[in-house]
Amino acid sequence: MNTTTNWRKTSQPLMPAEVTRKQLPPAGKYDMHPFAGLGAGRIHSGYASLAGWMAGYPAVLIDGYIGNDWELIAARLEKELLASGIAVNFVYTSTLMKTADEVEALVAPFLGEKGSVWGRRASITLDELFDENKLNSIQASAAGMTIIIGAGAALTNLQAPLVYIDLPKNELQYRMRARTANNLGKLEWDDNQETYKRFYFVDWVLLNAYKQRIMPRIDVIADGQWQHTINWATQAAISEGLQQLSQNVFRVRPWFEAGAWGGDWMKEKIPGLNKDEINYAWSFEMIVPENGLVFESDGHLLEIAFDWLMMKHSKDVLGQDEQRFGIDFPIRFDFLDTFNGGNLSIQCHPRLKYIREQFGETITQDETYYILDCKPGAKVYLGFQEDIDPAAFRHALEESVAANQPIAIEKYVQVHDAHKHDFFLIPNGTVHSSGKNNLVLEVSATPYIFTFKMYDWVRLDLNGKPRPINIDHAFHNLDFSRKGAKVKQELISRQQVTETGEDWQLVHVPTHAEHFYDLHRMEFNSSVTVNTFGKCHVLMLVEGTSITVETANGLRQRYNYAETFAIPAAAGAYRIINEGNGTAKVVKAFIK
Repeated sequence: MNTTTNWRKTSQPLMPAEVTRKQLPPAGKYDMHPFAGLGAGRIHSGYASLAGWMAGYPAVLIDGYIGNDWELIAARLEKELLASGIAVNFVYTSTLMKTADEVEALVAPFLGEKGSVWGRRASITLDELFDENKLNSIQASAAGMTIIIGAGAALTNLQAPLVYIDLPKNELQYRMRARTANNLGKLEWDDNQETYKRFYFVDWVLLNAYKQRIMPRIDVIADGQWQHTINWATQAAISEGLQQLSQNVFRVRPWFEAGAWGGDWMKEKIPGLNKDEINYAWSFEMIVPENGLVFESDGHLLEIAFDWLMMKHSKDVLGQDEQRFGIDFPIRFDFLDTFNGGNLSIQCHPRLKYIREQFGETITQDETYYILDCKPGAKVYLGFQEDIDPAAFRHALEESVAANQPIAIEKYVQVHDAHKHDFFLIPNGTVHSSGKNNLVLEVSATPYIFTFKMYDWVRLDLNGKPRPINIDHAFHNLDFSRKGAKVKQELISRQQVTETGEDWQLVHVPTHAEHFYDLHRMEFNSSVTVNTFGKCHVLMLVEGTSITVETANGLRQRYNYAETFAIPAAAGAYRIINEGNGTAKVVKAFIK
């Protein structure tokens, strides 16, 4: 593995290893690097400090997530240990796996056809990728320290302290593009689409289940996203931080991606984003499989995946809905930015039965579009025209692909004016697209890659290649009854004031009957007090400059315009204080 050049392909900087901020973020300024304080002396920085912690043991297991540069980590640790007079014998877990051909045979049933976007959620375990005889043969060396290093280290029979090195999903994907991160047990490089598909349907599934299994054994948790340093803490310290988050309020670290239709609203409005990036299409505001939680101590930052919180405190976070969703956080917030960009593809998402049977998911991709901002004349494509002829529509789509020619999509799909705070409902099977010049807050169920594109405006992706078109999948799922006048009646939310006070009102922003989540908008000049009633709330300030959130447990945190945050069910009650001069508007999503 090349650890000195082409380390990562991204124009977005790494999260800094250290910060100087010790107080609430500035009012009115979107914070790209939100964190929760752990208190002094809880996070340690540098390979020397980690090597010092390890030095007293004859053997150590260094496990962790895929994408970590294990050779680089080993080299840094070896240098520090040798300086202390400790010789080291490294055993890489990659040498303990089954052959590449055997691994490929095990994972092949979950990858679908070569070139397809989707596979099926894996039903095997990480153990099955390893050679049991090789695992059982590992013993500590009689001389020096033995270090088993790599994903799966805890599968060996060696009884030793366990260090777990996590890695943010965005950093993993940047390394994938730079070809410095590959799939489990895979020797040859594949294209990014196939590699990501394998990550999503196999590697992440196996490693998340494995992490939950070994979690009680973990002594140290580290963050592997920096090339030249490492930050770490004991699991006891991280567990205290997670306990605090599960009772109060938290915000995950967002990240941003360019796309074929991307715009420049986020580039202009969000400080710290690279202005040289071609565009920003998506912001991953709160998507559990992709985001992380950041802790701070003495200016040092340490990021771990969101699923640590869910694995340890799903009941506190979800309350009465934990029985239904388990450790899967069910609600997703993200941005779709088409300001001065292009239209999204004309698309739909799978019905529940289809996503379960075809892809192994438990819930489907039911979505909504909340218009956070837009230019005059912005549009949303939603629902079919009254006279839709499915056969004629399919023929037009197929002819467009074959001839690489545009079609008059408005002949088949309705187009609606978009205004700030409009709310468009997109239950599974509904044809839809955001037009250009919108900043959409997409509030939806967690699944997020199951988009069946039918028409993509005859354009190329950012690599100069056509994006996949999925007409066959789409026509297995499209609901052609969502047409004509029924679209405005059922798929454009009819917002209604349901409660009022001296300087506040509560607006119900209803979703479709098929959505398992609902939406409120709290509008207030001074403050409002809210009870969770045993539900988790996901919120965003959609109008105003900044707010302060106070929980019943005494935590006080500022959130600015367009920032997403969550209040766990266990928080009980919380107060939101408007810090701006005008009316603050906060949307709140929750399970029905």
